[in-house]
Amino acid sequence: MFPMRTVIYPGSFDPLTNGHLDVVQRAAKLFDRVVIAVAKNEGKKPLFTLDERLALVKQSVKHLPNVEADAFGGLLVEYVAGKKAQAIVRGLRAISDFEFEFQLALMNRKLDENIETIFMMPKDTYTFLSSRIVKEIARLGGDVRAFVPAHVQNALAKKFSGAKKV
Repeated sequence: MFPMRTVIYPGSFDPLTNGHLDVVQRAAKLFDRVVIAVAKNEGKKPLFTLDERLALVKQSVKHLPNVEADAFGGLLVEYVAGKKAQAIVRGLRAISDFEFEFQLALMNRKLDENIETIFMMPKDTYTFLSSRIVKEIARLGGDVRAFVPAHVQNALAKKFSGAKKV
């Protein structure tokens, strides 16, 4: 019997977008187990707390049987090794993402040469999408339905206007 192939998909997910979900669904087809690792990363001053981000992610992937969500802090390679994962998956939207992601991948390889980084591109309809842009649209009262799951849209509306659920 072959060992379970596990991949870690790390990020701040502030909030999770349909682009993130697209990468998760693609990874779920390739790996036996996908762990979405929500980073503590207080340095980014997230809109949502760690617990809120984790709950939003869990609700978004509950229909995917081989996907789970977890929170982590500290070195990613240590977390990956602790989960007995073989790889890290990262989404690449555009050439502009590549340089930063390439540097991270090389540093992670230097820290632990047994962990691979796999780059996945989301559908072309999501290449422009980022959590930062979604938050800005929501903050300005724009419609983000096409960019995030409904429960994330509701959470954004609550954060920015105290609005009731849609």
